[in-house]
Amino acid sequence: MSYQRRLINYTIACVNEFAEAFNLNVKEAYRYLRDFKGIEFLKDFYEEEHLLSFDNVVEDLQALCRRNGGTI
Repeated sequence: MSYQRRLINYTIACVNEFAEAFNLNVKEAYRYLRDFKGIEFLKDFYEEEHLLSFDNVVEDLQALCRRNGGTI
């Protein structure tokens, strides 16, 4: 599997985990993460983040999005 495909699959999984953690539908979670730089973060730090548990990644995304103006 190519790096690009692994990154896409990982991003989808993270969006789903974020949605579940905060009782959002997947579309809402994606928009929130996109608007507050979470998707960009997953792309930029894939090599580090994919080694962590999804719980840790969701916490990282929440903290990052709050720093960028998010309220979740």
